Formats: sequence, structure tokens, C-alpha cells
Amino acid sequence: MNTENIEQLIIEAIQEVAPEIEQDDIDMDEDLREECDLDSMDFLNYLMALKQSTGISIVETDYSQVSTFNEMLSYLAKRLN
Repeated sequence: MNTENIEQLIIEAIQEVAPEIEQDDIDMDEDLREECDLDSMDFLNYLMALKQSTGISIVETDYSQVSTFNEMLSYLAKRLN
């Protein structure tokens, strides 16, 4: 899976919990919870949406490694390739 495919999966997962958010609205290196105004439940739903589309479960101890868009992209890329 290439980077563009993974980016699309991340955007789709974000839009499941925050449909008004577009990729251009996101600073790729800022915390997604703040950028997209996600509360704890929204963040968990976002992670579940990614699990459904990628098959990758992100454990709680890894949350600090996936807080930004670019971190999530890197995290998923390592596990999908």
C-alpha cells in the first residue's frame, strides 16, 4: 500500500467522526485531537475506523506515537508494507 492510499484511509477515518474536516484543514504535525476537535470517544472511534480499513489494532501504549497525521501515516506505513 502506498503513502497516498494510507493518507486516504486516515482522512476517511477522521471524516467518520468529524465529517466536516478536510485534509487541507489539518496541520500534519499537530495533534489530531486538537486539529479536528476530537474528544476521547471520537479519537477511539477514529482508531476503530482505521482498524476496520487496515486490520491494524493500535494499542493504548502506542497512542503517543500516532497523535499527529504524519505520525499515524508513518505508523501505518511500517505495518502495512
